[in-house]
Amino acid sequence: MRIQSVFLAVIICFLAFACKNPEPDTNLQETSQKKFAIAIHGGAGVIKPENMSDSLEQAYKEKLEEAITAGHRLLEEGKSSIEAIKAAIQVMEESPLFNAGKGAVLNHNEKPELDASIMDGKTLNAGAVAGISHIKSPILLAYEIMENSKHVMLSGEGAELFAMEQGLDTVPETYFITKRRLDQVKAMKKQENELSAYFDPMINADKMGTVGAVALDKDGNLAAGTSTGGMANKRYGRIGDSPIIGAGTYANNKTCAVSATGDGEFYIRGTVAYDVSALMEYKGLSVSEATQKILHEKQPELGGTGGLIAMDKYGNVSLDFNTPGMFRASMDDEGNLEIGIYNE
Repeated sequence: MRIQSVFLAVIICFLAFACKNPEPDTNLQETSQKKFAIAIHGGAGVIKPENMSDSLEQAYKEKLEEAITAGHRLLEEGKSSIEAIKAAIQVMEESPLFNAGKGAVLNHNEKPELDASIMDGKTLNAGAVAGISHIKSPILLAYEIMENSKHVMLSGEGAELFAMEQGLDTVPETYFITKRRLDQVKAMKKQENELSAYFDPMINADKMGTVGAVALDKDGNLAAGTSTGGMANKRYGRIGDSPIIGAGTYANNKTCAVSATGDGEFYIRGTVAYDVSALMEYKGLSVSEATQKILHEKQPELGGTGGLIAMDKYGNVSLDFNTPGMFRASMDDEGNLEIGIYNE
């Protein structure tokens, strides 16, 4: 009996010590809930300081700040993550700096073919559009498809007809074409025809110059969106990962919101955006661990390079890439703004 009493006393002491000295919280990052947050990207690729003038670098930083501020302002006002995504992406679509909307890369016929997608993490509803040339804002069309059609993805003439029925702004093809992009595709075609040693350092960046955004709103809902002109000099109605839910865009309140930018064919094969969410849901990885595994372990085995932005349900963000640079920015509920371009 005395031995049992001593043993019981030892157990009580141990339990009391354990309660006062709990194990360290390895998921401390995940328990810090942000009220809202937003992150954006403007494409990943061979983006190096030596390939960019000081004035151009400043122009990119100013436009990234303008875009993320547009989305952040809405979140601060209590608007939804979907509204914030649309606002941020529209700013980049209207800038000739990025491969999306005005200033998008051109196909082999020197014409624009634009793609976009958007996803609601609360409902898992999604909308996507591919191969359009006359709708001013592809991300707005993706949203209208999500909200006002029975479908997830529309393409080409049918998508543009639907857009006009929804009252979206239409523009001539020339609205999207800039001299920079026209010169670019002509040089690429000349290189093909003459097998010349032509090299433009921005081409390697521009082929992955997709824009995208992820956000968490005050109601705890995640959303993601992506918009692009695709691959410069593309042919045969090629469609990349950006309008494909699960490849270039994904959002789920259980896990995260993701927008990707990179070699589309490889991102489609790897279902990159959904794979980040799956690693978090089924393996319990954090958002940063999941993106690290995708971009630096799994994706190199499949081929292709690029980056992605991802935000978890707590507002933690990962802006990761396996290229020399990615245009990116993030902003939290306290207004802390971070902008980056190179692999710093």
